[in-house]
Amino acid sequence: MDPRVRKLAQQTIRYSLNVEKGSNVIISGGEEAREFILELYKEVILRGAYPIVNMKLNGMNDFYYKYASDEQLNKFPDLLMDQLKKSQYYIGINTSGNTRELSNIDPKKIMMRKKVTKPIGEYIVNSADKKDGMKRVTIGFPCSALAQDAGMSLNEYENFVFSACLIDWKKFGRRMDRLSNVFEKGKEVWLKGEGVDLKFSIEGKNCVPDKGEENMPGGEVFMAPIRESLEGWIGFDYPRVVNGNKISGVKLKFEKGKIVEYSADEGEDFLKELLNTDENARYVGEFGVGCNPGIKKYTNDLLFDEKLDGTIHLALGMAYEQNGGGNDSAIHVDIVKDMKKAKIFLDGKVIQENGKWRV
Repeated sequence: MDPRVRKLAQQTIRYSLNVEKGSNVIISGGEEAREFILELYKEVILRGAYPIVNMKLNGMNDFYYKYASDEQLNKFPDLLMDQLKKSQYYIGINTSGNTRELSNIDPKKIMMRKKVTKPIGEYIVNSADKKDGMKRVTIGFPCSALAQDAGMSLNEYENFVFSACLIDWKKFGRRMDRLSNVFEKGKEVWLKGEGVDLKFSIEGKNCVPDKGEENMPGGEVFMAPIRESLEGWIGFDYPRVVNGNKISGVKLKFEKGKIVEYSADEGEDFLKELLNTDENARYVGEFGVGCNPGIKKYTNDLLFDEKLDGTIHLALGMAYEQNGGGNDSAIHVDIVKDMKKAKIFLDGKVIQENGKWRV
């Protein structure tokens, strides 16, 4: 076994979560992460805690959406929610056997299911903000399907993932705190340059530095714009694959916070389905800035791409409670833009130019 697998498991249990004795720890992942799941299991046992393993097998999602009845699609997973409420930690491992598995599934079915399971995702994401809530971490792990999407060999992708994850997070976290404090003191953001002219307010919102505690790798500062404040337009440079559907060349125009015009070079019909998920899907729930200098290449995996140094991203839909909320939706779809030929203004002052910080 690659010794970095064990090191990543130790870092997850000891740093990201700091698992305590006697606690319940859910480990959720696919068969591609088998050796990593085993190392996490061992670490939980050695901490005197109780591991609960939820294994996902390839082919389950495809079969479910093709053959599940409307009754099954609309059934809320109450047993899973009960398990979550009785656990203190949750580890979600990001792998895939086939990133396009759901490409031929009716998007309406997927969106319908997302509405039903929305409380599950909200509980996992927001529970840590509550007293005695469940801590969680979403963590990347190398596999062939994601390596292929990234345009790398498996060996190259393994080196990429472990290099992005296995760093001195306490030292890097201090840099993230400084950047977060800059935004925390600001009121108005203006993105201006090639492919963008967009203003919005972040006044009174909580800015959160991602220091590898809730996401691994970390490396972004994110906040929730005031819902009705977005004015202008933006064109995104990078594609997104959402539920097996690719959207690329996305352009959005905002008035009073709402998307009033949209287009995409590829996947425009699916983008339309996303925007029609519910009444708040046409508003933005997150503005984030990628800050991880170890991530220099776009990989088609958001867990890494939203931290790509010199980029920003907007998330359509839900705003996280830890950012102060403000938009409730069944979707949270991030799309990434390169800022190498643009500027970030904060209250009229340039704080980043061509992807380089000036603060």
